[in-house]
Amino acid sequence: MLFFNSNSSSQKNQKSIYRIEIFFQIRKKMSGIAQDWEPVVIRKKAPTAAARKDEKAVNAARRSGAEIETVKKSNAGSNKAASSSTSLNTRKLDEDTENLSHEKVPTELKKAIMQARQDKKLTQAQLAQLINEKPQIIQEYESGKAIPNQQIISKLERALGAKLRGKK
Repeated sequence: MLFFNSNSSSQKNQKSIYRIEIFFQIRKKMSGIAQDWEPVVIRKKAPTAAARKDEKAVNAARRSGAEIETVKKSNAGSNKAASSSTSLNTRKLDEDTENLSHEKVPTELKKAIMQARQDKKLTQAQLAQLINEKPQIIQEYESGKAIPNQQIISKLERALGAKLRGKK
């Protein structure tokens, strides 16, 4: 047989009532934090600079009443700058008789490079690989089109084992 103790059950009831009261007090305090019922609007990414310059975007901005600033780039999309205006005075350029061409590889150097390369039985590509340059550079030196570079000439001298530069 079980005996029911009224004292212990009333204490338990009081504790549970107390807990419920505390729960509602805390809930009342947290009512501002509870749930946010505001709608959340998810939008696309902001348009990039290129998209903002698009004709459709400009027309949409005009319809919405936004401020639009249009600036025409000078000589944009035309070939006027190349043909009509020069940075130097054209009269001075016309009167100038000075030779304004680049220095070319001398004929003696061209022949010396070709002769030394053929004596070593090297192709232009092999020689270029020896001096860590492109084959095109060797071709330019041998054809006389290159602008002389003392570093490349000294590399050629070391690789070919011959003195290419004559007395000055």
